[in-house]
Order: sequence, then C-alpha cells, then structure tokens
Amino acid sequence: MFMRLGITTCLSVCLIPPLQAAQTQDNSDIVQLRQEIEQLRSDYESRIRELEQRVTAAEQRAAQAETAAQSNPPAAASGAGTGSSMFSNAFNPAIGVIFQGQAWDYDRHPQDYRIPGFPLGGEVGPVAEGLSLGETEVDFSANVDDKFTAWLTMPIVVDNGAVNVELEEAWIETLGLPAGFSARFGRFFSGIGYLNSKHSHTWDFIDQPLPYQAFLGGQYLDDGIQLRWLAPTDLYLEMGVEALRGDRYPAVGAANGGVGSYSAFAHLGGDVGFSHSWLAGLSYLHTDSRGRQSGPDKDPLLFSGGADVVIADFVWKWAPQGNWYQKNFILQGEYLWREQDGDYSSTDGRVIPYDKVQDGWYVQTVYQPFPHWRFGARFDMLSAGNPGAAFAGTDLIPKGDDPMRFSVMADWSNSEFSRLRLQYTRDDSGLVGDNQWGLQYIFSIGAHGAHTF
Repeated sequence: MFMRLGITTCLSVCLIPPLQAAQTQDNSDIVQLRQEIEQLRSDYESRIRELEQRVTAAEQRAAQAETAAQSNPPAAASGAGTGSSMFSNAFNPAIGVIFQGQAWDYDRHPQDYRIPGFPLGGEVGPVAEGLSLGETEVDFSANVDDKFTAWLTMPIVVDNGAVNVELEEAWIETLGLPAGFSARFGRFFSGIGYLNSKHSHTWDFIDQPLPYQAFLGGQYLDDGIQLRWLAPTDLYLEMGVEALRGDRYPAVGAANGGVGSYSAFAHLGGDVGFSHSWLAGLSYLHTDSRGRQSGPDKDPLLFSGGADVVIADFVWKWAPQGNWYQKNFILQGEYLWREQDGDYSSTDGRVIPYDKVQDGWYVQTVYQPFPHWRFGARFDMLSAGNPGAAFAGTDLIPKGDDPMRFSVMADWSNSEFSRLRLQYTRDDSGLVGDNQWGLQYIFSIGAHGAHTF
C-alpha cells in the first residue's frame, strides 16, 4: 500500500506542472480569441450603423420624392397629354451643390509659373496666393424618360472679382441599350486615363499631377459622342471610343469639320479576396490643333499640327474584409506619353517645324489608418528633349533637370459630405524651386452621387 501511495504521489508531482502550463496556455488562447471576437463585433457594428444611416437617408429621399410626385402628378396620371408629355413631370431632378475654398502660400509668385520645355494651356498652374473661393459646383441630374438620363454641371467661378457662371458638363446618356452598350453625347470629361473623368472634389490632392497639367491642360473636357461597352465577364472589362469637337486644350480650332479629336480606352479590373481590388487601363487620344497658343500673351507661340497621347494607369485598393469605413489604402499611378508633330508660328512671322516626344508619370499613395483621417504622398515627374536652337528663348527649351514635384497631404472628413485638407508641395518643375502650402475645404449639400472606383 505504501508503495502504491508513493507512486501516486510521484505521478501527481510530475503531472501537475505540465497541466498547469497547459491550462495557462489555454487561458491565454481564450483571451486572445475573445479579443478577436470583440474586434470583429466592433467592426461589424460600425458597418451596420453605417448601412442603417444609408437606409435612413434613402428612406428620407424616397419619402421626399413621393411627396413631390403627389404634389406634381405626371400628365398621364391626370388624363392630360400623351406621348412624350407622359414623362414631363415623372422625375424630379436631383440637385447638389459642392462648396470649395482654398488658401495658398508660395515662395515665388504664382503668376510667373511655367514648366520649361512644355507648352501649357487649359487650367494649369498654381491658384492665386492667399484666401480664395474655388469652384462652387451646381449639379442637376435626372432620368429624362425610360430611355435616357441627363447630367448638368454649372460651376460658379470668381475671376478677378467678377462672378461667372460656366457650363462644365451637359450630357445625355442612354439607358438599357442591349448587349452592354451605352452612349453619351453632349459636353463631358473624356474617359481616357484614370483621373481625367473625375471631378475636382473627388481628387485625393488639391491639384492635378504634372503630366495631366502639361499634356491635358489639367483635364480634357470637350463636346462630342462617347460609346462604351461593358463585357459580360466575371472580371470588370469596359471599352470605349469617343469622337470630339477638338475645340478644347490640347486640341484647338475644331479641325476636320468639327471632329478634331478622337480617343479609345479600355479598363480591366477585379477583386482579390474580400480585401483587395484593382483596376488597370490603357488609353489613346489624338488631337488636331489650329493655332493653339502657348507662352506669354505678348509674344505667344502658335502650334498647328497633331498630337498623340497614350496613357497607362493602374490602381490598387485595400480595405480589411471590404470595410472601407474603418481602414483603407490606395496605390495609384499613371504614365503619359505624347508626340507632337506640326509647326510653331511666332509673332515675327517665323514658322518652325516641331516633332518631339515627351513623357511623364506620377505615383501616389493614400492611407486611412482609422475613420475620418487620411494621409497621402505623391511624386510626379516630366521629361522633355531639347527641340533645337530655333526655339531658343521660348518656353519650349527645357531646363537642365527634369521637372518634378513632391506632395504630402492630410485630410479629415466628418462624413462623406465634408472634408478639410492640408497639403505641402515641393515644386521643382519651374526654373526656381518653390515651397507651397495649401488649405482646402470641400462641402456638399443636396443630391450626391456615388463616386466611381
């Protein structure tokens, strides 16, 4: 008996420490699992609250639309009118207003801005120093009937103290064309590249990258027709072609009987698991110009000829389990290549042949580590060859180093309808380097459509 008792005591002494260690490990695992469960519960509760807010907003809009429809019944419902009059009041236009303002500080005067080696046009370069009101954008959108929808954008701009109302976009788009086709006609931003078709209030930085400013005048906007096709595939595949008037930079003069530009583009994208998505594109733009002006107003150079622009773009986005509200990351870049072939005319009557290839690119990242706050960095660069001694003393002679800039930004958004942004840019694209500090606010009221990828 004493022997059995001794064996039992020995086994107890030998087994108790391992069992205690295993129990401690199990407790640690349980604590970790509980923490992970709490984190998942918190994430999904945040997503559920966000979805509930969207549902509430949608219900409010639906109720307002129903009230408006009851107070303004369609003509057909009241027994008056036939044909197109059936839709005269069937849809009330959605109206939205985007408020934008900026404040900038520079080391050098922004009116002296130019990029040596590149003829500039359109809306490029720094805005006025100090406090300024940016574009106040008024948007109208509605379905015309069951076959067409319409969009109108009218920016209100203050220029040298004068208030001007401009017509930025005014287009009609088809609804329900067969086989994945759609058509748009009117005035619109071209579908080339990634950034070109995006409105300024959706940009991740206050200004456009250098290649967009040098080659597209900031953004290419023109009158014309666009035809798009969305493939019935698991991967997102969209292709499009455009015929445009060619009366906006980088085209001027509405050549070829008012069809001075044409383009083609394709975009392919998809998801990688639940957290990653990507989009890649390739675009081509041809423009013809008749007397396109560049350089100082007192002694300009006028370009007549053709230009070909090729754009390759790529975007990668990440959000854990698709929860974009909590945390996300964007990597984005584009490469632009341009060849111009034609003649430059000077005010003294000289006509100088010009055939030159130029290129540029930018890459940027934007990271949101937690709700409301984002931080970003962007690097952009241009490259231009020397066109020859015939252009000495003009803006077409590049400086020794390639033009480049580096920008960082931080912005805070209380909701999807408001944003405050601080940006710093080291600009080495001109003859002299410049340090630029900018503040921006963006607020929207009324109807606000979802942003594209």
